[in-house]
Amino acid sequence: MATTVVHTQQARQRRISELDVLRGIALLGILLVNALVMASPYGSAGFGRPDAPALDRAVEAVVQVVFVGKFYLLFSFIFGYSFTLQQTSAERDGARALPRLLRRAAGLVALGAVHAVFLYVGDILVTYGLLLLVLIAARHCSPRTALRAAKIVYGCASGFLLFLGAFSLLVPDGESAAWDAELAAEARELIAGYRGDARSVVHTNIGQLPDSLLALLLMGGLVMAAFLVGLHCGKRRLLDDARLHRDRMRRICLTGTLVGLPGSLFMALADSGAFGDRWVAPGQMAGMVTAPALTAAYVCGMLLFLETARGRRVTALLAPAGRMALTNYLSQSLCMALVFTGYGLALYDRLGPAAVASGALALFTTQLLLSSWLMRRFRHGPVEWLLRTLTLARRPGRPPRTDVPG
Repeated sequence: MATTVVHTQQARQRRISELDVLRGIALLGILLVNALVMASPYGSAGFGRPDAPALDRAVEAVVQVVFVGKFYLLFSFIFGYSFTLQQTSAERDGARALPRLLRRAAGLVALGAVHAVFLYVGDILVTYGLLLLVLIAARHCSPRTALRAAKIVYGCASGFLLFLGAFSLLVPDGESAAWDAELAAEARELIAGYRGDARSVVHTNIGQLPDSLLALLLMGGLVMAAFLVGLHCGKRRLLDDARLHRDRMRRICLTGTLVGLPGSLFMALADSGAFGDRWVAPGQMAGMVTAPALTAAYVCGMLLFLETARGRRVTALLAPAGRMALTNYLSQSLCMALVFTGYGLALYDRLGPAAVASGALALFTTQLLLSSWLMRRFRHGPVEWLLRTLTLARRPGRPPRTDVPG
């Protein structure tokens, strides 16, 4: 019996470490994408600066192919998987899961709203908080039902995105030119707004909220599908011992790369104007639809890598950052706002993608060091502590109430 308990505890620890490493990797991918968006209007308007140097164009291409659209889905998968662990935690404490989960959803929405208004309008936390309600409603479903629902949601979302991409090809050339002129005018407004004072920055963020909400609606179906896949895997505890699924993960790596990489390449080429302005939107939609395949390849490839000696060293490096992923995510936006907006240096549209990406890598390296230092001294990151306090309705570390029915 003692041996069984030890093996169970070791499996749980390995599973948590794997999830934390995946969170750490997702933090890096999201940082690189968000940094380019926060640094220049060209990162969010869907077209690159026409006179950009070759190095900047190369960096943009790499970010488009490797990172754009993949790592928020990776976070979404982890979110769905972790949802099952939160249910288990409530049962272990003898508490009702529903009130906890509802408080967590409210906390994510509140944090996301503040984040979007004051720091980064492309916030994902509000979407997570709202879609968490769907997971709560589906919390008692079987793993098979969760996977079937994920396939249906993905199919509907993909069909809608591909329809929008195909429809954009029917737009007359004159209207397309007018749209390009409107985007250029919007870029000038963003430059003026983000280089202004703090009030101007907030006003500019609020002005972008309608477009941001529309983008989140387009992404919402894919996020929900990733949630449900994570729910399926969490209910089956597939990460308790990933070694049991090596052959299947290798097949997913190969298939996901073969399906997802061409879509990402097409998106990058279309976004660069290689096929003409008319193909920018279809390329973006194709990239979004095929991104889940490449994300799945990333997940399985990293899980296989973590089984190696070098992978275990990577675990020690990335897991602390993943343990405080929410703190790191928000602090990334804070640092970038201080660099690119009127909150600080106001370098918006003054740095090329190569310089921005280099700065993002330096920031992430700093976060790795700080996370390792903090996690050796504290159990939770500061924002994680705040959200956990709200979720539990008590300070973390205090014993749970024992008079609450399970």
